[in-house]
Amino acid sequence: MVFKNLQAFIKELESIGELKRISAEVDPVLEITEIADRISKDNGPALLFEHVKGSGFPLLINAFGSFKRMQMAINCDSFEEIAARIETHLKIKPPESFKDKIKTLFALKEIAGFIPKKVKSAPCQEIVHGDDSGLLDLLPILTCWPFDGGPFITLPIVVTKDPENGIQNIGMYRLHKYDRATTGMHWQYNKDGAGHFDRHKESGKRMEVAIALGGAPAVTYSATAPLPPEVDELVLAGFLNKSPVDIVKAKTVDLYVPAESDFIIEGYVDPDEERIEGPFGDHTGFYSPADSYPVFHVTCISCRKDAVYPATIVGKPPMEDCYMAKATERIFLPLIRMLVPEIVDMELPMEGVFHNCALVSIDKKFPGQAKKVINILWGLGQMSSTKFIAVFDKDLDLKDSSTVVWKLLNNVDPKRDILMSEGPLDALDHSAPYADFGGKMGIDATRKTREEGMGRDWPEEISMSEKVKTKVDKRWKEYGF
Repeated sequence: MVFKNLQAFIKELESIGELKRISAEVDPVLEITEIADRISKDNGPALLFEHVKGSGFPLLINAFGSFKRMQMAINCDSFEEIAARIETHLKIKPPESFKDKIKTLFALKEIAGFIPKKVKSAPCQEIVHGDDSGLLDLLPILTCWPFDGGPFITLPIVVTKDPENGIQNIGMYRLHKYDRATTGMHWQYNKDGAGHFDRHKESGKRMEVAIALGGAPAVTYSATAPLPPEVDELVLAGFLNKSPVDIVKAKTVDLYVPAESDFIIEGYVDPDEERIEGPFGDHTGFYSPADSYPVFHVTCISCRKDAVYPATIVGKPPMEDCYMAKATERIFLPLIRMLVPEIVDMELPMEGVFHNCALVSIDKKFPGQAKKVINILWGLGQMSSTKFIAVFDKDLDLKDSSTVVWKLLNNVDPKRDILMSEGPLDALDHSAPYADFGGKMGIDATRKTREEGMGRDWPEEISMSEKVKTKVDKRWKEYGF
């Protein structure tokens, strides 16, 4: 089932028992976080708080907080379905026959059909709040953890535009609310929004920004996706929903926004203005420190008549964001395989918060191949900030954590198989000696050959013969089990 907006998603979640309504009044300062954290850790449902203190809007949280709900959000029964569709398009080759030309034409036509569609009016602009209407004070913005710098908008779809080529981008960057009309804009150095800002800064011009909240779940997810620069995330959302996303011109800025959004916050960022943003209880389970970031000035807020405020909280894993990241892990694996074809599978453990650890299995063909893969991944987009990469043979199930640890402890000689390096790290890595930079470790946990410095033959792994296993299978009940 494709969900065009958040209201349809909520309705379906409730109909299948995946959503709980809470009618008691709750405080957006810490109380909602404590409730949502307990439910999230217990694999509980999405929560719809109908009465949030100080706001007239209901608040939805933990909507993506399970594999089932995450799959519903992006219109699939498994993340591998999406990966297979992507892989099909990646394998398009120049047509050699008339039949091939027809197949290619239909494939390209399908992709073209996902380009966002402009509309003249939209639900997200049914109600418009101007400068005199309280602006950010209207929204039930959460203060998540006791030492946070203030309330934070935690699930924003940030729309920006490259001043040189006019191409829009959407990304997800938290917003620290300072007052009724300003927030911090926490885009990290390696994000597309930050790149757009740098180019505006060079010209000395204000940068127009729009923040969408809610709308189609696929749009929210797509804002988190690690797409290459200048690839429209709304095309990905259309691909996931198999239909184009409607977009509408914002009221006060020259940007197009998702038409089915629940809220649109419009404004600008001044290139000469910064303010302390944070601290913030972050994905790692630790507070990320306060630092200087650009200031976003709000000039207008519009919304649907039936608007619901979407939020999430992050902290010690597993939490809602882990399921969004797991979707990314599976969906984008074909793209990584295209660049590193020997990779069989990849697992980003939730405990590593997705940027700290990558487990990789490869079809090993030659000595040193594992170290080759490690170095390629360290030079590949957002994988460049991965702190630990461990490479295993293709016959290992990376989801079998017990066997992974067993192989890691038994297949590795520290002197021979560990590759130490340094370079860019995720901004949230509090263990690094410097912000965004520190040490990295690659681990070759594959079987070793003589050419790799193994001074003796690699032993055979213990395994019972198939004949005996079949015999025991047949006689199992005889043994009294």
